Amino acid sequence: MSEIIEIHLWQKGTKFHIRERAISIALAIGLVMGVPVLELPAYASHMEPVLPDLSVLISGPPIKDPRTLLRNALPIDNKAIREVQRPLEDITDSLKVAGVKALDSVERNVRQASRALSQGKAMILADIPESKKADGQELLDKLAVGLEEFRVIVEDRNRDAVAPKQKELLQYVGSVEEDMVDAFPYEVPKEYSNMPLLMGRATVDMKVKVKGNPNLEDCVFRIVLDGYNAPVTAGNFLDLVERHFYDGMEIQRADGFVVQTGDPEGPAEGFIDPSTEKVRTVPLELSVIGDKNPVYESTLEELGRYKAQTRLPFNAFGTMAMAREEFENNSASSQVFWLLKESELTPSNANILDGRYAVFGYVTENEDYLADLKVGDVIESIEVVSGLDNLVNPSYKIAG
Repeated sequence: MSEIIEIHLWQKGTKFHIRERAISIALAIGLVMGVPVLELPAYASHMEPVLPDLSVLISGPPIKDPRTLLRNALPIDNKAIREVQRPLEDITDSLKVAGVKALDSVERNVRQASRALSQGKAMILADIPESKKADGQELLDKLAVGLEEFRVIVEDRNRDAVAPKQKELLQYVGSVEEDMVDAFPYEVPKEYSNMPLLMGRATVDMKVKVKGNPNLEDCVFRIVLDGYNAPVTAGNFLDLVERHFYDGMEIQRADGFVVQTGDPEGPAEGFIDPSTEKVRTVPLELSVIGDKNPVYESTLEELGRYKAQTRLPFNAFGTMAMAREEFENNSASSQVFWLLKESELTPSNANILDGRYAVFGYVTENEDYLADLKVGDVIESIEVVSGLDNLVNPSYKIAG
């Protein structure tokens, strides 16, 4: 497996600062296959980065919650539902305030969300396709009832009940937003259209047998795969899941920066498609805010798009992405990794990894336990929970 070089970066002045070991330079990121360990001279631990216009990208706190990132990445454009979502999301920051002031802030958030729902309900329903409108109406009704229950919770100063209620209501919001997606929003390029494609989202549970930890023997990680923004990458992974490719495979890297697996330990270091007897590879696939279609085969740096922001950023602990050869963008096959760092910078593309590696999902349950995994721990199984019907061109069916 590969290694990475981690470097402490700073820029003179106060524009930005990246804490030591919080980030890795892409040229030595090591989220690749078969790269030897590289040594830095002592003086290289403090160096000036060459990152054009990076300072202009830093503004506001990063969004680190994987569920929020997934909601924001949906291909919808409905201001009304976002106006309901935003104050509910902001409750997380409100709870960081000590004492009664936190609940005062939460109360304002709840009032704002309730007002936005009341004023924007018709606009929200108008954007839900007819086939899903009944479900959308039911979800909005539950959301309205939940907001009233939330108001009572805050009035009773029941701080312990705030976070669970927030999570419940945001699940309703996310479901409404998913209902707004009527059809897949673009055509996948012809050269990739015959590959396994995830035309939507899917959820899988990855069960890992943890060794040497008496307090954690088996752990199930729930992962949401986003085919709206990475149909080729997510489709390739889900197809391998259905082939049971990862079942019984060991964790092959766990160094505090990433957890990585997927190397079948053969000379090809990837999935060999039985129908072709060759390694199946997928192109680098990056979805950029403001673009209708993903970018393929080139990093954003290579395209000179230093200010572009990816829709699926490496902000969250448990961000899931594809490993590849260091100097070959289109060499990803079966090796995947989960990031064990949260973004120190915002917005997307300011943390070096964005725009260079293809993110295609997030761990949404038990993600904190990723840090407990060690080399040699075994993936007992990965099973599809939902969304398998969104997988088209599944090669596992051909294989039988």
